[in-house]
Amino acid sequence: MTHHDVIIIGAGFAGLYQLHRLRGLGFDVRVVEAGGDVGGTWYWNRYPGARCDIESIEYSYSFDPDLEQEWDWTERYASQSEILAYARHVAERYDLRRDVVLNTRVEALDWDDEANRWTVTTDDGATSTARFVVAATGCLSMPSKPEFPGRDEFRGEQYWTSSWPHEGVDLSGKRVAVIGTGSSGLQTITAIGPDVASMVVFQRTPSYAIPARNGPVGERLREVRGHYPEFRELSRMAKTGFQCGEEETGWFVETDRDTADRELERRWLEGGLCYTQTFQDVLRDAEANEAASEYVRARIRQKVDDPVTAAKLTPTSYPVGAKRMCVDTGYFETFNRDNVSLVDINEEPIRRITERGIVAGDTEYEVDVIVFATGFDAMTGALNAIDIRSGGTTLREKWATGPRTYLGLMSAGFPNLFTITGPQSPSVLSNMMTSIEYHVDWIANALQHLRDHDLERIEPDPAAEDNWVTTTNDVADLTLMPRAASWYMGANIPGKQRVFMPFVGGVGTYKQYCDGIAIAHYHGFELT
Repeated sequence: MTHHDVIIIGAGFAGLYQLHRLRGLGFDVRVVEAGGDVGGTWYWNRYPGARCDIESIEYSYSFDPDLEQEWDWTERYASQSEILAYARHVAERYDLRRDVVLNTRVEALDWDDEANRWTVTTDDGATSTARFVVAATGCLSMPSKPEFPGRDEFRGEQYWTSSWPHEGVDLSGKRVAVIGTGSSGLQTITAIGPDVASMVVFQRTPSYAIPARNGPVGERLREVRGHYPEFRELSRMAKTGFQCGEEETGWFVETDRDTADRELERRWLEGGLCYTQTFQDVLRDAEANEAASEYVRARIRQKVDDPVTAAKLTPTSYPVGAKRMCVDTGYFETFNRDNVSLVDINEEPIRRITERGIVAGDTEYEVDVIVFATGFDAMTGALNAIDIRSGGTTLREKWATGPRTYLGLMSAGFPNLFTITGPQSPSVLSNMMTSIEYHVDWIANALQHLRDHDLERIEPDPAAEDNWVTTTNDVADLTLMPRAASWYMGANIPGKQRVFMPFVGGVGTYKQYCDGIAIAHYHGFELT
């Protein structure tokens, strides 16, 4: 059995940077990674068309000015392969691989209250101990794989977007079915549409998708490189952790309709996830949101030739931005192709999978390949998959009715266990790189504080945790966000308690609050 100061679970962008920071402070650190290489979500998600929905200039590390200057992004929205290459470059540049154990999954954590340390058990039966554990497990890393009757009977090929074969798949000339129209499904559908013989898309809930306006990023990258420190500081204080020009944003209720329409069009033509920042009240006021929603609906109707298909692709049951928005590169136009069709499973439910294909409603759709783009057990899934025990209870049991954390960083009763971008932090409502770097730095500073003051243990005070959970819920209830049955609410997982999991108050607000907590001698935490 080996012992370390810190064991980090996961070698994605969070785990790699946490290793770099703690190693620089002189801690003995080991990273345990289930995948065959570094990169996290960008190692696993290799499906056709996989691409980031945050601009590459923003979706990158800011901790080293030299790294910012030397890495040349090629596109406004980087592809999976380019982002994975970036993660590998970082691992090599900072010699991180020597402290990373690959192809090893953490199965259990057991807290020893007398020794003040965790015992970590992996899937190969090995155990090790650590004073601290940092869960860099990712918010979208536990695939949701719903059961479909008869799936084992299908004689064709089956693939999940969340674990696409690394060698790739040749779908040209094949009859393909795609189940799911979230971000992964949308990108896959757009990418494979021109190559397959036919494609039938099974949709439960249509998506609001904003054009990416993707293209070369060279000129913009050169511009930003001249003032990266100032650029990054603005991003750290922005509501979403990336810049949308919030300082220029007004309120819909104070704007005349002609001006409002021009602003919506401007954001649409700019492309990207800043669309919901067109007005400050888009996610707070039903009238403002309806205007923004209807603008997208009108654009969908313009893009799709067949009115019946357009109606099926048009979201009407939830506010724009209340579910994860998508950034597309020709998604709606794909349904104008003669080889692409759409099935609304609300009208024609999937009854079973057969040897030849999928039965939906009264129709059997014969296909050669089924692609499951069914999403993830978001935010809590990866943590709940580990048997985490402390004081006779498990984290899974504590979170049975919804996650309970203090700042999304720790959970009371589970000392010395940190979660990077955990539930009840901005996490998935933000640029993950901004939020990852902030949490990594906060954790590193906390561990240095403990060491400098001869302290061995940190955990949230239950009252502080209760207050933060209430705050998170109350802030969410001030918005329209809980009005959608989204994975933000856990609504995509059968039996999962529906509770809004991210902190809606914004990255800048969250940063100021957590900075104050640290300055006030880690107020709300018990340090012993």
